[in-house]
Amino acid sequence: MKVAFIGTGSMGSLLIEAFLRSGALHPHNIHVSNRSSHKSELLARRHPGISVSGSNADVARGSHIVFLCVKPLDYPVVLSEIREAVSEKTIIVSITSPVQIEVLEQQLPAKIAKIIPSVTHSVHSGASLCIYGDRIQSEDRLLLEQLMSSISIPTIISENQVRIASDISSCGPAFISFILQQWAKSAAVNTDISEQNALRLGAEMLLGTGKLLTEGGFTPEELQRRVAVPGGVTAEGITVLSSSLQGVFSSLIRATHDKYDEDLNKLSHLFPVDSSN
Repeated sequence: MKVAFIGTGSMGSLLIEAFLRSGALHPHNIHVSNRSSHKSELLARRHPGISVSGSNADVARGSHIVFLCVKPLDYPVVLSEIREAVSEKTIIVSITSPVQIEVLEQQLPAKIAKIIPSVTHSVHSGASLCIYGDRIQSEDRLLLEQLMSSISIPTIISENQVRIASDISSCGPAFISFILQQWAKSAAVNTDISEQNALRLGAEMLLGTGKLLTEGGFTPEELQRRVAVPGGVTAEGITVLSSSLQGVFSSLIRATHDKYDEDLNKLSHLFPVDSSN
């Protein structure tokens, strides 16, 4: 099976490396192109057998699956370059949340899916968000979910859930690590622990908490009750958090959704949707 990756930047390279480490793909399966050939050539040197081309059309032509790993505003050029190189049998996977499936189906004759990945896939963890266009058949879904399950937990969502689901699964690692960083800094300033040790303890705590919420079957509320004894230290901390965090996540959601709407508006001028279809 030939799998093409158009764009070998941060997320494109991460996906390729993760698929290779998992054994789901082998170098000879992978064909890549990038605006700058340097990144693609580095990948090929690390993994002999990867095919590199300077032409997006060349890597797309004959590929069973084509991952589009480029920035939203780069889509018009990329789609125009591959339009004649793909067919109704090609599976196009966009990893960019603002580019709508309806737009891609108007621009290309191919089967369209949107899969939003996460940096956590580099350690074969986290959820991948899967949205399918009308042309995707059951066997196509099975193929994509088998591939993604080698590095993640494929999770099917609707397109109108993309932004909030991405906030949690894809942006979440940055949000949570920022909170941990601030916690560790405050711990180092206010106590005798070093920031490095606080971060190490926090990272192990996050790993264990994630396992309790997944493998352990705890809900967040159950876990809080298990740890926070009434009148104890943890309960005091929960009280502070309840007061201080009120409204924080609503503001976060508004900010990310406002930015998403801004991106959608920019793309609407590049890809006017044909309402007659």
